[in-house]
Amino acid sequence: MIKLSLLIVTFAALLIPILMSHFNISNVPTAVAEITVGIILGKSGLNIVHSTFALSFLSSLGVMMLMFLSGLEIDFSLFKKKDAVTTSQTIQSPLPTAMKAFGLVIITATALGIIIRLLGFFQEAFLAALIFSTIALGVVIPTLKEKQIINQLSGQTLMLAAVLGEVGPMMALTIYASINGGNVQRLWLIIFLFLATIFLLWRFKEPYRWFNKISKATTQLDIRLAFFLIFALVSVAEDVGAENVLGAFLAGIVMKLLEPTTATEEKLNSIGYGFLIPFFFIMTGAKLDLTGFFANLHGLLLLPVLISCFLLAKLPTILIFRRIFSPQNACASGLLLTTTITLVLPTLQVAQNLHTITGNQADAFTLAAVIVCIIGPVGFNSLYQVSRKKAPTKRVVILGTNIATIPVAQQLIKDNYAVRLVTDDDGNYRTFKSGPAPLILLPTLTEQALKKAQLLDTDILLTAFKDNDKNAQLAQLARKNGVPRVIAAQNSLRLTNEQCELLKNQHVEIYNSFVASISILRAIIENPTVAQSLIESTSGLFEATVRNEKYNGYQLRALPFNGAITISNIYRHHRLIDPTADTTIQLGDRLFFIGPHDEARSAKAALEEGS
Repeated sequence: MIKLSLLIVTFAALLIPILMSHFNISNVPTAVAEITVGIILGKSGLNIVHSTFALSFLSSLGVMMLMFLSGLEIDFSLFKKKDAVTTSQTIQSPLPTAMKAFGLVIITATALGIIIRLLGFFQEAFLAALIFSTIALGVVIPTLKEKQIINQLSGQTLMLAAVLGEVGPMMALTIYASINGGNVQRLWLIIFLFLATIFLLWRFKEPYRWFNKISKATTQLDIRLAFFLIFALVSVAEDVGAENVLGAFLAGIVMKLLEPTTATEEKLNSIGYGFLIPFFFIMTGAKLDLTGFFANLHGLLLLPVLISCFLLAKLPTILIFRRIFSPQNACASGLLLTTTITLVLPTLQVAQNLHTITGNQADAFTLAAVIVCIIGPVGFNSLYQVSRKKAPTKRVVILGTNIATIPVAQQLIKDNYAVRLVTDDDGNYRTFKSGPAPLILLPTLTEQALKKAQLLDTDILLTAFKDNDKNAQLAQLARKNGVPRVIAAQNSLRLTNEQCELLKNQHVEIYNSFVASISILRAIIENPTVAQSLIESTSGLFEATVRNEKYNGYQLRALPFNGAITISNIYRHHRLIDPTADTTIQLGDRLFFIGPHDEARSAKAALEEGS
């Protein structure tokens, strides 16, 4: 019977996505489907799946992996202030809106917790408020990706609200468990968990950079490191009196800050969602005793109250979202944030271990969360209208003004980039200041001066002076201050020198005009249409990051738009690759290609679809 239960759950995990695809069930999250199947197979239904040591162990690993992947999903660049002023527009950060929305959720959830206590439905007001305020980041992000709005202002705002709705309640859960578990005097020890997190991040920051050089298919060092981080921080969390889900979540944050490749994230997602996480959701459903629940009048009365509270706690966010979204999209966004399953289940598990909630009450909370988890994404997908506007503009700073960077800036501005050109030469400034690109004169390019001018608050920074050492120094300064992408011109004919290697190790991209000329000339020889593309005003040089899983593993010759564009370079794992027709592209590759604007933009959109 023990082996049979494991076999049935494993087969169910395989069959669920197949059936959902066959019957075209796309509005219901997979997690909800897995819990529903668990209910059917468990003690509430057929009673053919029973909790065993193996299933309990895999379920525990599943919830830790779920929290780890939630931490890994956080895009920390969204927390940066994005208010760089350009001549064309101001880029607003979605963070203030997300914080206001979640602040309103906390107020409403607290009020609801107090109300149901006063009405006698549930005595633990703090626990109820904690659960009502949770937002399922693990469900929100896939929904936003499927809608292809994750990079739009609305998508970023909703994702940040979901991050706050997971991190905030996670911390509150730790405090709640310490107080009710009699460990309030040890609460200060939780600081050691965060110190351990900082130590692990510091300790593995440098080694992780050479992992890619020595990792082989039989070693998979990046995956081994991920599981080491999980078990290390989970162990520390348990030792200091915190919950293991907090340790797993912090492990995901550490892994994210180590800047893993897209391939690493894909492998971790495969292990999590493909193997461990389904055990957690299916066994959650299997443990539900709905027969006893429906026989209990208190549970039946509590269910509609909890469903109403889950909805009422989040729907007031519509008032915040209406300031930046259309009324219809604001309503859809409020519905999506009602999705609250991933953290509810661990919270109930902790509460049951502390004996602060009965099994019947826990079943009521779980069932209410499942129902709301269906209402939220289905309502969002039905109501939300995708805007045809471009995603928020990327900000580019170009240090060094010359006859090469001026036209590049002009083309980027036409493509809706927010560009700031910088020069430290007064004569250079007088020559180019009347051009269409905004130009800033900064006599001294010190760290203090760059910060004061907010030039280090950007998405991409290019240093394009003739002096290689000057470019290298500025590039290192930019990386030190957290600029996500830094490109440095290095005009030496030798790209293997010590300075270039140092820059590459610091994740600085090297640009060399001599190598670029060779690549273009080779492309012209191999494809005569390239020469025509370069002299036509309707053509240009483009870049696209491969995010569309459809093209993962494609050979360049097999791409449907291969005849319309010419791919000159591929940037992978911080290294440039000279492509051939047989080169296979991977998720996360940055492709540089030449072609007519219309065809090139279509190719870029197709490659980045779902990003």
